[in-house]
Amino acid sequence: MSRRGLLAAGGTAGLGALLTACGGSSGSGDSKASATKGSASGSATTPAGPWTFTDDRKKPLRLDRTPTHLVAYVGAAAALHDYGIECVGVFGPTKLKDGRPDAQAGDLDVDKVTVIGNTWGEFAIEKYAALSPGLLISHMYEAPTLWYVPDESAKKILAIAPSVGIDVAGVPLTTPLRRYAELATSLGADMASTRNAAQKTRFEQASADLRAAVRAHPGIKVMACSGAADAFYVSTPSSAADLSYYRSLGVDFIVPNKVQGGFFETLSWENADKYKADVMMLDNRSATLQPKDLAAKPTWAGLPAVKAGQVLGWPSEPIFSYGKCAARIEELTKAITSAKKVG
Repeated sequence: MSRRGLLAAGGTAGLGALLTACGGSSGSGDSKASATKGSASGSATTPAGPWTFTDDRKKPLRLDRTPTHLVAYVGAAAALHDYGIECVGVFGPTKLKDGRPDAQAGDLDVDKVTVIGNTWGEFAIEKYAALSPGLLISHMYEAPTLWYVPDESAKKILAIAPSVGIDVAGVPLTTPLRRYAELATSLGADMASTRNAAQKTRFEQASADLRAAVRAHPGIKVMACSGAADAFYVSTPSSAADLSYYRSLGVDFIVPNKVQGGFFETLSWENADKYKADVMMLDNRSATLQPKDLAAKPTWAGLPAVKAGQVLGWPSEPIFSYGKCAARIEELTKAITSAKKVG
């Protein structure tokens, strides 16, 4: 089953399972209401004149002016926010049931954006249109489909405003990082600003530190995984942008041998001990089960890394800004440096 297919088939349950793995109009919004004002993380000024950008569907966009009133998948909006580009609307996991921000919202002020949809399959088209959107932005796990844009209403949604899709699967982490930085720049971000330049420098240093840590601690096996009520998922590093990048830096990942849909192997809880690892990266998003939820499952509790306390929270859907990805790499470096060989 594909990543999107599993989500569509299972609704919220499918979301928990999947996330465990691992042509529009030429309008550009109201030029008087810019969505690209500076944030605490950077600075931006909406450029004057024509705007062009070619997304990862190889679809060139040419507009008379830089689009404002941006609406984006929440992870994309969080990445742009880190560079100083603000969105007026978001869709995807934004708020928890108690109103607090979902982890996938990053540093967004979720009370200052219009939430078009908070769960899989939700996308309020009338609310979206009322924002006079100049551009719709989302990830792509299986191009040309835009992540979290419902299949059944995609044609109507994409007719309202131009759209941009950025590949985030089957490519190394540096690719979506570069592409979101390019998109932010086109929308007015100053990537040479002190804060934005520091993000990239931090990422580069974190990458070098991870490479050094792996060399200094050879033989540490890492497994990326996720837990649902009735299944345990082991991700393959080749399809995940972050995992494939960590692997290129020398991280020794467990590679499952029965991958489904290109993203992960599904195991029953009775067989959750099929693979042994020294460090486990456990999907820590709100739709998935966390260590406290898994404690009662004997096979989970018996895994060597779990018994050793060597479990690292893993956002299997990264926020593709240099600062956020640097922080994740630093956490992995710390986990590998302190890990004992137990698998």
